[in-house]
Amino acid sequence: QVQLVESGGGLVEAGGSLRLSCAASGRTFSSYAMGWFRQAPGQERVFVAVISRSGGSTVYADSVKGRFTISRDNAKNTVYLQMNSLKPEDTAVYYCAARVYTIATIPNSFASWGQGTQVTVSS
Repeated sequence: QVQLVESGGGLVEAGGSLRLSCAASGRTFSSYAMGWFRQAPGQERVFVAVISRSGGSTVYADSVKGRFTISRDNAKNTVYLQMNSLKPEDTAVYYCAARVYTIATIPNSFASWGQGTQVTVSS
């Protein structure tokens, strides 16, 4: 299975931006649809964004539409999450995940997960 490692989290003021990266290894990266999920303290893990194998299709949670952009570079085996206009409610641990073939938004449908990276947005 693919191994995933997230990076790029940190502390940012409301209205600021961060770019998260997820590096993949172990399998052909282009074989996987890739997703981003997040989990705040005391909350369940929820969907943020997903991108198809080729990058041609994307889906976003309503809470991040117009602010976040998911992208991928298959030559670098990396998926990104560009986060703009950040809000305090975006504070969470962000995880990337891999799913064979088609995109999905349910966490249980993703077989491989990274360790997560903390994003904290101050008001």
